[in-house]
Amino acid sequence: MPQCAGKKAKMENFFEFAISSSLKEQLSHAGFVNPTPVQAAAIPPGLEGKDVLATAQTGTGKTLAFLIPILQRLLRDGTEGVAALVLVPTRELAMQVAAQHDALRGRKLPLAGLIVGGLSEFQQLEALRRGSRAVVATPGRLQDFLDRGLIQFSKLRMLVLDEADRMLDMGFRPAIRRIVAALPEERQTMCFSATMEGDTARLVTDYTRNPVRLAFGSTLKPSDSVRLQALEVAAEAKPQALRRLLKSETGPCLVFARTKRGSERIAAQLLRDGIHAAVIHGDRSQSERTAALKGFQQGRYRVLVATDLASRGIHVENIAHVINYDLPEVAETFIHRVGRTGRAGNRGTASTLFQREQRCDLFQLERQLGIRLERMPMESLVREGVQPMVKEIPRSQPARKPSIVRLPGEVLQLQMA
Repeated sequence: MPQCAGKKAKMENFFEFAISSSLKEQLSHAGFVNPTPVQAAAIPPGLEGKDVLATAQTGTGKTLAFLIPILQRLLRDGTEGVAALVLVPTRELAMQVAAQHDALRGRKLPLAGLIVGGLSEFQQLEALRRGSRAVVATPGRLQDFLDRGLIQFSKLRMLVLDEADRMLDMGFRPAIRRIVAALPEERQTMCFSATMEGDTARLVTDYTRNPVRLAFGSTLKPSDSVRLQALEVAAEAKPQALRRLLKSETGPCLVFARTKRGSERIAAQLLRDGIHAAVIHGDRSQSERTAALKGFQQGRYRVLVATDLASRGIHVENIAHVINYDLPEVAETFIHRVGRTGRAGNRGTASTLFQREQRCDLFQLERQLGIRLERMPMESLVREGVQPMVKEIPRSQPARKPSIVRLPGEVLQLQMA
């Protein structure tokens, strides 16, 4: 049976953890001072070498909860070879975790190895040859490397399964089993997931031994730090409703569309309205997705329009507003979408647009999640002084028709014909 977390003194500062002075210094330089509840509970048993099985809402700081034990172990054990493996569902999340590792590693550890699809295989193999001791990978590409004998894990001491439920949702069960079968049985395993039910629970039970079990609040409800609101609009009025919502918000905004074509159409319309927007979905190349996300993170684009590819595994600091332009197909997707805001103690807003004929769908979503979305009439945005973002063209000037131009490695841009 899993252990329950004991009632130990709460760690209120990263300097209280039993970690090296060099790691404390790197955390301080990176601006990490006070651990989140997940970090405060998971890091101590992780440092002790215990298996950890944790469920928590998205945005609670799970990445640092496993990276600190990994980095401490790598600093303590000087053996060569890959000693830590982190499996994640998407290449974006893998790149984020690897970047966080590299930001905290200091001068004593090599860069993390990154094994994902869509990037240069040669560069990934070169990183391994240079002596990476921590590897962050997606299951499909790592299984391919294993099958071709390009990597071996005889020195591995730590395995992390991050977003385990999402990896199963994406069909990675066979790849995960193939990978774990190639790992030493004597290892520490840490598993982090938004949910831990059914197939996910059975999978992680097979791979952990007497784990410390951690659970933080309901993982099937949005965080209390997110204000939930819904606006009923006609289909033809949704673009105007989106513009008004964006005009009412000054911070970064994430807009979710159900389809790839829909996300492209929304981003193009926002650009025509003079709003700096990027778009990310599964059909975009890795360079385009990276450029869009980086531009959004750096503030060059205030709005990121995405399909559910971005609902999990992508972290951008201080997203102020998540807008569901389309209703999600399943309730769990709603949780992961709105979980992009209100993270790490910050507050955020999540707005959902729905049509009259979708009232039943919205009611069902609320019943499934046990929540209630505040109904916001469109008129309320006008009463608050928000006006539609409409650029008037002087009558003396003929209107020019904008055309969409794609630039390699960038987001959509507009060129006036």
